[in-house]
Amino acid sequence: MLHARPETLVLLGALLTGPLDLAGGQDALSLPWEVQRYDGWFNNLRHHKRGAAGSRLQRLAPAYYADGVYQALGEPLLPNPRRLSDAATQGRAGQASHRNRTVLGVFFGYHVLSDLVSVERPGCPAEFLNIHIPPGDPVFDPDKRGDVVLPFQRSRWDPKTGQSPSNPRDLTNEVTGWLDGSAIYGSSHSWSDALRSFSGGQLASGPDPAFPRDAQSPLLMWNAPDPATGQRGPQGLYAFGAERGNREPFLQALGLLWFRYHNLCARRLAREHPHWGDEELFQHARKRVIATYQNIALYEWLPSFLQKTPPEYTGYRPFLDPSISPEFLAASEQFFSTMVPPGVYMRNASCHFQKIFNKGFGTSPALRVCNSYWIRENPNLNNVQAVNQLLLGMASQISELEDRIVVEDLRDYWPGPGKFSRTDYVASSIQRGRDMGLPSYSQALLALGLEAPKNWSYLNPNVDPQVLEAVAALYNQDLSRLELLPGGLLESHGDPGLLFSAIVLDQFVRLRDGDRYWFENTRNGLFSKEEIAEIRNTTLRDVLVAVTSVDPSALQPNVFIWSEGAPCPQPRQLTTKDLPPCVSMTVYDYFEGSGPGFGITIVALCCLPLVSLLISGVVAHLRGLERKKLQKKGKESVKKEAAKDGVPAMEWPGPREKSYPVTIQLLPDRHLQVLDWRLSVLRTIQLRPSQQVNLILSSNRGRRTLLLKIPKEYDLVLLFNSEEERNTFVQHLQDFCVRWALGLSVAEMGENLLFRKAVTKQQRGRILEIFFRHLFSQVLDIDQADAGTLPLDSSQKVQEALMCELSRNEFAESLGLKPQDMFVEYMFSLADKDGNGYLSFREFLDILVVFMKGSPEDKSRLMFTMYDLDANGFLSKDEFFTMMRSFIEISNNCLSKAQLAEVVESMFRESGFQDKEELTWEDFHFMLRDHDSELRSTQLCVKGGGGGVGDIFKPNVSCRVSFITRTPGGRTCSHGMGLPASEAPELGGSGLKKRFGKKAVVPPPRLYTEALKEKMRRGFLAQKLQQYKRFVENYLRHIMCVAIFSGICAGLFAERAYYYGFASPSSGIAETTFVGIILSRGTAASVSFMFSYILLTMCRNLITFLRETFLNRYVPFDAAVDFHRWIAMAAVVLAILHSAGHVVNVYIFSVSPLSLLACIFPNVFVNDGSKLPQKFYWWFFQTVPGLTGVLLLLVLAIMYVFASHHFRRRSFRGFWLTHHLYILLYILLIIHGSFALIQLPRFHIFFLVPALIYGGDKLVSLSRKKVEIGVVKVELLPSGVTHLQFQRPQGFQYKSGQWVRIACLALGTTEYHPFTLTSAPHEDTLSLHIRAVGPWTIRLREIYSPPTDSCARYPKLYLDGPFGEGHQEWHKFEVSVLVGGGIGVTPFASILKDLVFKSSLGSQMLCKKIYFIWVTRTQRQFEWLADIIREVEENDCLDLVSVHIYITQLAEKFDLRTTMLYICERHFQKVLNRSLFTGLRSITHFGRPPFEPFFHSLQEVHPEVRKFGVFSCGPPGMTKNVEKACQLINKQDQAHFIHHYENF
Repeated sequence: MLHARPETLVLLGALLTGPLDLAGGQDALSLPWEVQRYDGWFNNLRHHKRGAAGSRLQRLAPAYYADGVYQALGEPLLPNPRRLSDAATQGRAGQASHRNRTVLGVFFGYHVLSDLVSVERPGCPAEFLNIHIPPGDPVFDPDKRGDVVLPFQRSRWDPKTGQSPSNPRDLTNEVTGWLDGSAIYGSSHSWSDALRSFSGGQLASGPDPAFPRDAQSPLLMWNAPDPATGQRGPQGLYAFGAERGNREPFLQALGLLWFRYHNLCARRLAREHPHWGDEELFQHARKRVIATYQNIALYEWLPSFLQKTPPEYTGYRPFLDPSISPEFLAASEQFFSTMVPPGVYMRNASCHFQKIFNKGFGTSPALRVCNSYWIRENPNLNNVQAVNQLLLGMASQISELEDRIVVEDLRDYWPGPGKFSRTDYVASSIQRGRDMGLPSYSQALLALGLEAPKNWSYLNPNVDPQVLEAVAALYNQDLSRLELLPGGLLESHGDPGLLFSAIVLDQFVRLRDGDRYWFENTRNGLFSKEEIAEIRNTTLRDVLVAVTSVDPSALQPNVFIWSEGAPCPQPRQLTTKDLPPCVSMTVYDYFEGSGPGFGITIVALCCLPLVSLLISGVVAHLRGLERKKLQKKGKESVKKEAAKDGVPAMEWPGPREKSYPVTIQLLPDRHLQVLDWRLSVLRTIQLRPSQQVNLILSSNRGRRTLLLKIPKEYDLVLLFNSEEERNTFVQHLQDFCVRWALGLSVAEMGENLLFRKAVTKQQRGRILEIFFRHLFSQVLDIDQADAGTLPLDSSQKVQEALMCELSRNEFAESLGLKPQDMFVEYMFSLADKDGNGYLSFREFLDILVVFMKGSPEDKSRLMFTMYDLDANGFLSKDEFFTMMRSFIEISNNCLSKAQLAEVVESMFRESGFQDKEELTWEDFHFMLRDHDSELRSTQLCVKGGGGGVGDIFKPNVSCRVSFITRTPGGRTCSHGMGLPASEAPELGGSGLKKRFGKKAVVPPPRLYTEALKEKMRRGFLAQKLQQYKRFVENYLRHIMCVAIFSGICAGLFAERAYYYGFASPSSGIAETTFVGIILSRGTAASVSFMFSYILLTMCRNLITFLRETFLNRYVPFDAAVDFHRWIAMAAVVLAILHSAGHVVNVYIFSVSPLSLLACIFPNVFVNDGSKLPQKFYWWFFQTVPGLTGVLLLLVLAIMYVFASHHFRRRSFRGFWLTHHLYILLYILLIIHGSFALIQLPRFHIFFLVPALIYGGDKLVSLSRKKVEIGVVKVELLPSGVTHLQFQRPQGFQYKSGQWVRIACLALGTTEYHPFTLTSAPHEDTLSLHIRAVGPWTIRLREIYSPPTDSCARYPKLYLDGPFGEGHQEWHKFEVSVLVGGGIGVTPFASILKDLVFKSSLGSQMLCKKIYFIWVTRTQRQFEWLADIIREVEENDCLDLVSVHIYITQLAEKFDLRTTMLYICERHFQKVLNRSLFTGLRSITHFGRPPFEPFFHSLQEVHPEVRKFGVFSCGPPGMTKNVEKACQLINKQDQAHFIHHYENF
């Protein structure tokens, strides 16, 4: 093996280390020696890291851990550290050092220690060895709570250690392990640069050149709060090389001494070498200061401390390991603590000891140590003269006795960790020894070759036996368990014990001999022998004299020892008696004052949806007003004209009810009319000449109320704004009565009496309720109990009710009709036998008996008499026409006069009466011969005026179904009411119902036998199991997709939760906030996935393409919107849980110490000792994740509320605009996760692929959107429907049932609305039928309203699409059912036209039958579709389509009026094979379709079909009914009904 020459190693070290020093300023290679690095690296050229900052401590004895690896020993194996501190180190202060060691030597020792080692910085992840305070401790638990725990965080360790018994945990040294002046210059190049002025080679000073800069950034000076005053911040702390150089003013004074000494040397060198630059001056001064420091520490201070002289220096030993040992740290630090006095003197050069001014205590002879920790701007040390006096005072003051006793200033009032301002220094040192795994006292002695004591009495004869007994008791008399720290203290008296002396001496010798830059090493080129000799002759006294400029006679030669005859002896040995008391411990509450703000913040965040809901409500209200304004635009002038002669007032409806505004009109035909605020008629009163009108006026309270009593009517109570307005109305009423010869009496009474006298509508309603109950109890022979209970004063009320007479209005209201209807007029005239304008109980009873119990002949005779207007016993054609006209009124006059005349003529012609102008009753009854069953079932539909009367006689309407039945000829329902003969279905071919007039073929009985075969009855559990099985079969694709997606989300949640809970690189976050971190990180992963892949559900072009591929068999693309909603709802639930997790986190982080947060968030927090964590609002509003999280909650609240079904129906534009906040949502999501507080950004992992796909899909849409499409034709159809026909873009391919999005250029180019195409794929143009229901569609209708002859005049459109949906699957089923509600029929218009075209071409299709059902409120809503259906009927040669139209506006089916209309419809269809209403051959029904019976019948009519396609489009109520019917049918073990639906 080749051996390198020392000169080669030196050169190599210079080459390796020299360039790293260039950042300081001038070229360091111009210096004649190798500049020592600041961080300690490359001191040893074989082991570069030895002694470097961050290197591990080197043990003298094997580690002593509970598990042999890293777990510290503790109770119960070892004593409680506080109890041990009390037993071993408690005692009286004021005993002087045996060797007269000075206080300056004690704190110089602390300064040397800070230059060599620092292990105070807490480790990460945070581990705690908390100190449990015994109950009733006089200092820490004076209230005897028994729950006081002083936190103690374990120190930073080398992560490469602590992995096995052969590699136990070792702590790291945060500073360089050399005597290299790192306490003066720092342990890194950057730290040194921050201390330098870069001018004249000096260290930077503050405003006072004798003091350094304040400890501001970028220096990471430790700035713990002052435990006495609570003062915080870096103000008043100085920038030193030692991180904790400001811990107390005594250590601070030594730092200032060396600061001033360096600058003094630099100035002297500048004078001697004026041509040197800053770097040369600085490095020369630094070299000389370090050498002086090394000389004083090893050759002056160490002998005074150990009373031993180190061996002679024999040269550098590169193979010697000089690393700091944890035993040295414990021994030296603990021994220093026994010598610290309770106070420190200050004196001047003339030996005058200064008085110290203490706030709240007056003066004292010395500075109290316990009240001086981390003190800022001490008034006693605010200038350089005071610092000099402190240094001189420490040089003259004798320290405490070197024994086991530690003064209370350290033992009870040491600066505390965390929220505690104080702690026990000794107990903390014991815990630090356990943290470091120090050996026991006996093990350490043996490791150093010393003899271990045999029993406790051998430890130290100078120690009080009671102390030894107390300590022995704590260790259960087991001397082998005695720890190093208490053992070393107990063996010391006057001088360090054998163990401590051996440890300290060994460490310093190794430091000297193993340091290549040691000043005595002549081979490093630093100093010449003359310079070395000069340095060896320099003492700390010389440094003090040079810096303070005091007379050398004011200081003893050895400032570390005070001997007899030395100048300026101390007045006396200090005790605690003459000093101010120590400030007691305080416990900080980190959350103090934050509770209300935190609660308000959480409530405010929870209220974001409510605020959004409020805003959406206001927007919806405004949009509603706008819609109403547009809808009423054409009606306002009419209403104003109608109301111009009215008198405004307020009507009082009765007690405990609110008055409302009305308008009173006195009409020329003796009518008094009451209008509401919308100018709709509320009430009309017919006044007759024989009637006496009573007018009662109020005589008090402003005289503005009146009561109008009209016989046989409920009273009208009006309130006017003033007496003048009332008098005006009274005058109009008097003139009206005089004009029409009406009697009018006027009286006055008090207002309260007037209100009590009034018979209100509510009271009238109670009277009518009794009227109807007794009426029906007599007609239907109902028991009195069944008729309902009567009031207590029943006899009087019954008598009053039976004397009551109904007005025309009340009669019309009881029938559910309008008073002005012709039917009401003729029926009322027929019943009003005495012609007084009112119906008595007997008159109403007579006519009701006919309808309830009469035969068909009686009912037809009643109808005949009612419309025999001239009472001549004949019904003329005109009277018959009038009768039909009154029936047609209930369907909103769906037929014109010409059409109605044609109906009348056809009915006369069919019955053989075409030559007659008048009909007898026999002729009239003959015309109704085929509808005897309908007349027999016909009743008069009476509401009853009270609760539940109609339920007594309401017929079973559900039995009358005009669909398809199971047997030829119809079946009877369970109540025995069969289908009418005219409505019984005719079966032909495959069992389908044929149109009237077509021949029927009865199918083989076998088919119906199969349909009605008996099935084995199952138990309840079997039925439920079968229903579940069918549900899974029906929705297997949906279930699988939801399950896979949910599984991925759950997996992501579980993976992140497990990772951060158990497997992540330990930072301590799981131990700090286990629930919060699991909840927040798990939901974050799931939400990231959901919000990313929700974009795919909106890729309309992609979905339209994929649904044509094989994937449609596995993925329900038609449910994309529903899946979008499901993902959104699941994501928002997880987002709420995510927020809840962070609320927990924020609270915990707000009450966690800074040392803990620095471990969890090393990139955000630096543990500088300031203790106070950030407040909650910092986390919420001053961090990027917090602020973006709040903004995300706001955006989500707006988007979700405005996307609700309720709001979308009221303001689609609001939904459309707010949903475009998704762009901001994703920007915030990216920013939210990119700050990497806890983990590296991961959102892009989920987001990138869906975003690219969605972006491509949007580009496809944009390529179409901006192409202007010309409108070819516009038709304004009834029911507010606008028909737009526009050009078909080149290459535009679509399927029937698909939809597009359009934007009208005249209404804005960015607002798109979806509409279904009503054109067929084979047509050359595209068409839409748009119903004007919202502001946008109403304005669209207005824009295209003006007639024009040129296409160029129509505003153009932007088109986006086509997009697929479930309706385009109609051709994939043998039997398809199309259900349209109102304008929801638009997709089926395209399908029907497409079907007709394909069938005309003879195309082969799987679909063999289509049932088209349209549910609409009134026939007027399908006028525009009539041509399409008519075209289907004309071209449907194969009978593929069966059309059924349902009108839901009519009254109950077997009401008298509806029955007559139904008879006319069936008669018209039988004669002309087309509907009376639509002119189509399609069957028109009255009422709502019973979907479940229809689907049942389909299974029987098509027994060979196993899957039926059901496609519905319309309002949610209708599609839900269809879905419910499908689900009920699918629960049975029969055919499967697959439902696709769209809502509008």
